[in-house]
Amino acid sequence: MPSLNLYSDLTAIANNIQEDAYFAVREGGTMQRLIKVFQDSSGGNPRVGYYYSSNTAVAIDEDTDLNSTTFKPTADQTLTPGEIGLQYFVSDLRAESELPENIIADAKTDLALAALAKVESDLCGDLSSLSGGSIGASGSAITWGYVSAAIAQARNANKNPNVPLSCVIHGYQWAVLAKAASVAGSSLAQAPGVTEEITRTGWVATFMGVPIYQVFAAADTNSDFIGGVFPATALAIDWRRGIKVEAERNASRRGTEFNMSAVYAHGVWRPALGVKMTFAATAPTS
Repeated sequence: MPSLNLYSDLTAIANNIQEDAYFAVREGGTMQRLIKVFQDSSGGNPRVGYYYSSNTAVAIDEDTDLNSTTFKPTADQTLTPGEIGLQYFVSDLRAESELPENIIADAKTDLALAALAKVESDLCGDLSSLSGGSIGASGSAITWGYVSAAIAQARNANKNPNVPLSCVIHGYQWAVLAKAASVAGSSLAQAPGVTEEITRTGWVATFMGVPIYQVFAAADTNSDFIGGVFPATALAIDWRRGIKVEAERNASRRGTEFNMSAVYAHGVWRPALGVKMTFAATAPTS
């Protein structure tokens, strides 16, 4: 039998081909552009919002002597800053040995992405504190009817049909709506233009004049996601120190620490102007 020279003879000593590493998939930054953003302060002092008392005009007689009614601000919501952080330590030997990746550049990028994901998660969690109305229930399926009800309630809460609103739902909840309004639905939708748009593009920008935004934050322990319909002033983020990634040399350990930190407050600001929606957010299978 001839002696064959095969690749299997080299498996013990052959080098692997190291492909460039990819970043973990994280939630992006949808929420910040939909809410009120404060950037006018630093430090840890809480920010307190105030609101005026609401009084009602009444009919009076010609000889009525009007009496003054109380009109003063009362403390409402408080935003209390907190700090987030994350560190990667990279040894000199690791930095000098890793190719084709650039561990230094990649570490800095990933630290920033981790910070953005944390901010997005915090802001999505604040949707559950909207108090202007509540639509749906744990485990229930979202429908266009529920969304229209939430929009109507939000407009009533704002007492103005011209106040810009945003609708935020989970991507899985959007899949339920898209199926109902596309050719995948069991019945014909009554708005052919919407049916065509969703079927062809998978997306409809607005519904009843309100933009719909998808987020992919983690569902809660009941596999629900609490979204909402709200104006920008219903929620707020208060940046006290923006996201920073700083390098610090540690000579005794022969390496460099990369430290990410940020200081911000977040929460509801005028919660009575927004309506929360609670629906199941389970992965679609059909």
